[in-house]
Amino acid sequence: MKRILYVGNNLKSKNSNVSSIQVLGSLLKQEGYTLHFASSKVNKVLRLLDMMFTFFKYQRHVDYVIIDTYSTHNFYYALIISQLCRLFKVNYITSLNGGNLPARLKRDPFLCGLIFNNSYVNVTPSLYLKDAFENYGYPNLVYIPNTIVIDNYTIAPKSFDTIKLLWVRSFAKIYNPTMAIIVLKTLIDKGYTAELCMVGPDSDGTLQDVIEFANELKVPVTITGKLPKSEWIALAKNYNIFINTTNFDNMPVSVIEAMALGLAIVSTNVGGIPYLLANEVDGLLVQKNDMAEMVNAILNIVTHQADTKRRILNARHKVEFFDWETIKQKWNAVLT
Repeated sequence: MKRILYVGNNLKSKNSNVSSIQVLGSLLKQEGYTLHFASSKVNKVLRLLDMMFTFFKYQRHVDYVIIDTYSTHNFYYALIISQLCRLFKVNYITSLNGGNLPARLKRDPFLCGLIFNNSYVNVTPSLYLKDAFENYGYPNLVYIPNTIVIDNYTIAPKSFDTIKLLWVRSFAKIYNPTMAIIVLKTLIDKGYTAELCMVGPDSDGTLQDVIEFANELKVPVTITGKLPKSEWIALAKNYNIFINTTNFDNMPVSVIEAMALGLAIVSTNVGGIPYLLANEVDGLLVQKNDMAEMVNAILNIVTHQADTKRRILNARHKVEFFDWETIKQKWNAVLT
């Protein structure tokens, strides 16, 4: 089996969600690949230095370097490590994770070219990013969706007598968590029995803002903070509607998991979401930051339950094709 250095945000703090390096890395190890990881350092400068140190330590002993590639400050990790790979003639694979990467392609064409024109393969988990990269002329694109182990997700029958909303994401401004609070407040003001549970770590200090906003509006919100995956999957059985309020997105695993769990889904229509969810087929899509439209979509779920159940089954059927037993064949093809 091939030997791999996987470079990304391998963080395990209370302020970070499980990342692709942890999910994919673990699954590749189970398949028999030898993996080394960088980096788990919380401080960004130390993380970069650790990535570089680990590269020099293993560059002669690995066949590939996989680099998780994001659109914001972490973009520069990918830039530096990819150029080290070029210098030392190590094949590297970019794993494109940033939902706002198309903006980066437009803003920094030279730096992007250094990374993506010289990679062994650019792996995209969404057709949204595949289209964007193709439009900028980048080669070596391979579509490999984010993956789950489908056997870990079972559908429990849902009742829609009351509205039980679940939100799962990092508390960060780009994911617009306050929208969920306003949606709940609007539903209650309209006379509906509704509740909201929000699950996720505090990424940028937004969590406290959300708590204060909920208190200001006097709406009951359950905020669990970060939960292990098994715990939030178990928690999801108590809810019937998953809301995704983000302003930017790629192919979020939390939405894939909600589809697998049989939750009715309402999401903003941004980034890669419309490539994952077809409106009125396996979910309902609304415009970014449109509170009224999201409220109406939630009420549609409650009042048209036959359509809701059809969409739930369609969503589950779609994500069954994202099961690791299927997706691992695509990774094996890249890594052989």
